[in-house]
Amino acid sequence: MRVFASLDEYAAAKGEHLGYGDWHEITQDEINLFADATGDHQWIHIDLEKAKAGPFGAPVAHGYLTLSLIPLLVKDIYTIEGLKMGVNYGLNKVRFPSPVVVGSRVRAGAEIVDVVDFPPGKQAVVKVTVEIDGNPKPGCVAETVVLFVA
Repeated sequence: MRVFASLDEYAAAKGEHLGYGDWHEITQDEINLFADATGDHQWIHIDLEKAKAGPFGAPVAHGYLTLSLIPLLVKDIYTIEGLKMGVNYGLNKVRFPSPVVVGSRVRAGAEIVDVVDFPPGKQAVVKVTVEIDGNPKPGCVAETVVLFVA
């Protein structure tokens, strides 16, 4: 875990790759709960038998489920001391290059793309790549935009 003593120290790391978080296994329970929360019950996600015979050979996580796991996957990569809060401000780009099959392990890598003054704090663009264990293509690549207030 990389620890930044201040928001200014974090801003000075612009352009740096900050490392990788812990592995997280994608379970069918997670997929089912996400399907229920979003109303997306497409068979490729929740119909085990049909998905086994489908194009991916097993159920796959929703792309948006993979995206929504970014806070969990990034939390062990870095922290900024003295923050009052960090707020998701949006996304610049999101791609899902490879499906995330149930039972896969995923982890995130994070790179600070940009940091600018943005009252009442700083706005950061962090490129997050969600890797799939054993797969050369990531499950998700997203430029997240975060507002940090110290």
